[in-house]
Amino acid sequence: MSPRRVDGFFYGLFMDADVLQSLQVNPTEPRRGYAEGYALRIGRRSTLVPAEGARAYGMVFALTHEELHRLYSPPGLQEYRPEALLVKTLEDETLPALCYNLDPETTPQAPNPEYAAKLRQALTRLDFPAEYVDSIS
Repeated sequence: MSPRRVDGFFYGLFMDADVLQSLQVNPTEPRRGYAEGYALRIGRRSTLVPAEGARAYGMVFALTHEELHRLYSPPGLQEYRPEALLVKTLEDETLPALCYNLDPETTPQAPNPEYAAKLRQALTRLDFPAEYVDSIS
């Protein structure tokens, strides 16, 4: 019997299945979607913060708990904590997903232009709305 998979919502560079596979993670069931009421904040990396009227786009993948743990245990990522949220797919399906975020009270880090550029490339390649891609700085 294979390990149980749960849906995870990825809004940063982990939304790229190739990046996940390079980290020995096997993402399945890819779905494009968004989280209402959250805005993307970019520091050294990215996080979502609650923001009324905002929308953050990303990918939903089915992963095992072990794979999720492996993704968020390296240095610099241990501060991310899982939280449950509802994601709406671009096919209009609403589903619960785990999403790893920094505490909103965490001191913001200086923006990382290289990270933002890579994120814009990933969002463009995954065919997310141009106005959202253009908002990433």
